Amino acid sequence: MPQNLDAVAVRAWCRLALDALGRAREEIDSINVYPVADGDTGTNLYLTAESASQAVDAAFTGHEPALPSLAETVRAMAHGALIGARGNSGTILSQLLRGMAQVIAAEGEPGGETDHVEGPVLARALRQAAESAYQAVAHPVEGTVLTVATAAADAATGTGGDCGAVARAAYDGACAALDATPGQLAVLGRAGVVDAGGRGLVAVLGALTGALSGESLTPRSTAHLKGSAHARVEAVECEDAPGEEGAPAFEVIYLLEADDAAVARLRARLDRLGDSLVVVGGDGLWNVHVHVDDAGAAVEAGVEAGRPHRIRITHFGADDAHTASQRSTAPPRERAQRAVVAVVPGEGLAGLYSEAGATTVPARVGEPPASGELVDAIRRAHAREVVLLPNDAELRHTAAAAAEQARTEGVRVALIPTRSAVQGIAALAVHEPDRRFDEDVVAMTSAAGATRYGELAVAERQSWTMAGICQSGDVLGLIDGDVAVIGSEVARTAVSVLDRMLSAGGEMVTLVLGESVPDSVAEHLEKHVREAYLAVDTVVYRGGRQSALMLIGVE
Repeated sequence: MPQNLDAVAVRAWCRLALDALGRAREEIDSINVYPVADGDTGTNLYLTAESASQAVDAAFTGHEPALPSLAETVRAMAHGALIGARGNSGTILSQLLRGMAQVIAAEGEPGGETDHVEGPVLARALRQAAESAYQAVAHPVEGTVLTVATAAADAATGTGGDCGAVARAAYDGACAALDATPGQLAVLGRAGVVDAGGRGLVAVLGALTGALSGESLTPRSTAHLKGSAHARVEAVECEDAPGEEGAPAFEVIYLLEADDAAVARLRARLDRLGDSLVVVGGDGLWNVHVHVDDAGAAVEAGVEAGRPHRIRITHFGADDAHTASQRSTAPPRERAQRAVVAVVPGEGLAGLYSEAGATTVPARVGEPPASGELVDAIRRAHAREVVLLPNDAELRHTAAAAAEQARTEGVRVALIPTRSAVQGIAALAVHEPDRRFDEDVVAMTSAAGATRYGELAVAERQSWTMAGICQSGDVLGLIDGDVAVIGSEVARTAVSVLDRMLSAGGEMVTLVLGESVPDSVAEHLEKHVREAYLAVDTVVYRGGRQSALMLIGVE
């Protein structure tokens, strides 16, 4: 019976590829010396394949009890890989899958989508995959996954038979090409390893053959070459190996919504900024990958081209093999089990948070911290688990990007969406590092969520607010982010805000006073709470320089 490719076979392929990459992940990571010896190619390929497989599963779930068409299935696979692509290798894999999907999906148009394709179509799909991957890479290098993909397409072209025969020919061609990569790329030859990305592609093609024919193909281990960690260090010690001084310091990856013309300009700009440039995708959605020294400039280029999101910035210098080989022989500092990282407005609150054991990031007036600052703080905390408190509603996306970055570095991060420093104080008050991480996060999140927050600020200009029109110099009382009171004096406005917040009940009032607020205001507010709300306690802190005029919390 002919072995043709249909939607069920594509789903099986995705699952088998994920399983194969999962088994080979550590081995592929260990031989990763090009373009940067950062030991993550296997992990990146696995995460990319995982996203593709999840997208295909979602397509099947969405059509139950019927099946999705073949075209819908391969498009889902390509889209999932695109949005989940990680690293240089994962980005290229996503383009290989996209190239295949373009040919396979087009077979059913315009006369209607077919339920399967035969061997010649699969061969054309493999050719389109290799060609589109070459086009996506700014400066293609032989001896890499690109070479292996081309060899697979060459072997498949002209093969007689069904899809199973074509897939097996492609797999055999890829294996032969993979074995030849150390002779094509000097850094691989010196390290005595094959190309890591090519090794991953061989696993993916083996899974395709297995899905079509039922064969279980396991590429031989590369451990027979040179010891993995030994090989990586030896490779980066060579004088022209990637990762040496002068190589870019950051890997920048983001999804980008933009038109073709803007992406063409972006390619040219990023090519001038760095290297290892790969831009994949189309139809308005792109995945951009580049190695640069100026990560901010790479992101800014994306902003000018369209709308970047899912931004990931990885610093090569801190923990790559080259840096590790040059460190002193002193034993590394042991990681703490858990830490809290918090964005804090004002020197006074920074001291308070630090006394409670938190690693702080200053929130300067008009200059919110970037995701890189939050990632640096997470690294300084040097813990296996980190609770991140942004303490500002406007920082939720920045904090989420920082948390995602830190997770790629092996840190377990929980982001608690605190909108004010007083919510962060409430979360810190119940923090217990000795209990289970999930339990601690739940308790801290509950405490923060149970704290209403208010703020006093001075209006800079006339404007319309939820409480009416304010004039420049008016004192604004905000509750949960919205202007609720417009006043002329700090003390009276604060009393009005407190009364509104306490009308719904409360047990504790937290006041954080800015540098310009006199102690007499705090005394007046404490007296008011004591007399009007007998069961409510009040605690007062000084925010110091760079703090808000006043922060108010009610628990």
